[in-house]
Amino acid sequence: MVSVKRFIHDEPALFKATAEFVRLFARIDDPVLAVATCEKNINARIAWTLFGTALFQDVSYPEFVTLLRTLNEKFPGEKLWTLPVPKAQDIEDCVETAFGCRSWSMFENVSGIFWSVGLFVRRHLDLQGWLKSRTPEEIWRDLGEIYFMGKGNPRPKVCAAIYRLLAPAPVGLGLDCIECDSGHNSVKWPPLPLTMGARRYLSILGPASDGFADLEPSQKQTLATDLYVALVQYLMEQSENAEVKKSKVDALTVYVAAHSLQFYLEDGTEGFICRQATNRCRKCPLRKYCNYAI
Repeated sequence: MVSVKRFIHDEPALFKATAEFVRLFARIDDPVLAVATCEKNINARIAWTLFGTALFQDVSYPEFVTLLRTLNEKFPGEKLWTLPVPKAQDIEDCVETAFGCRSWSMFENVSGIFWSVGLFVRRHLDLQGWLKSRTPEEIWRDLGEIYFMGKGNPRPKVCAAIYRLLAPAPVGLGLDCIECDSGHNSVKWPPLPLTMGARRYLSILGPASDGFADLEPSQKQTLATDLYVALVQYLMEQSENAEVKKSKVDALTVYVAAHSLQFYLEDGTEGFICRQATNRCRKCPLRKYCNYAI
């Protein structure tokens, strides 16, 4: 492993190509938000983002979008949280409709997650107001109330939910929370998502191509965060917009790099998502560096 700074020095062309990959894939829909943003009501958008994030596990991106859309069509908007709650059979039927089977590892947990998110919404009611009244750390704590969001640390699903809710559009909902304490100091943000796509990039092309698997979890997170920051800083410096050039790099702006890298070598409907989105790799900035390019 080398530091991100050393990686940029040793592989400047690859780093710039990676930044272009981030720019290109910023326009690709997040699988959870692809469905949640179809809701017109902001409370429903937040609730479906929370539900989708808790549910997203052990399934490909296209399959998950199909599942979440099927559930959303059956229980649109506030039907996710209003009483009486749907029967487990009705919820499980949606899974079977989407997947054509009942063998998904999360099958027996779907109803519990659905009901848990509903209870969370009924408890907090105005979800936009709830977000505005909380720091990221407090949101992180509160989301532990939801089944399958995780109870330990770092709670990757909770971290993903927070950035989906707060990051600027189109990679997030662009909602507000408390970002400064009473002393006007910046608050602490949760770790940025370290997706399988980002892990693949770091271990195949990036600064940990010689031993990512041997790193401690904290080292992997630090390496990913440093890379995200460097990529977004570079993109902002290259922007023709004077305001963007002057903008500060913070956790929410850096999230776009985490969003984009999640699609690297991620399975889609016909091969990798990144391959499908770049005309079978022809338009991919990483084509000359990636052994999986065709």
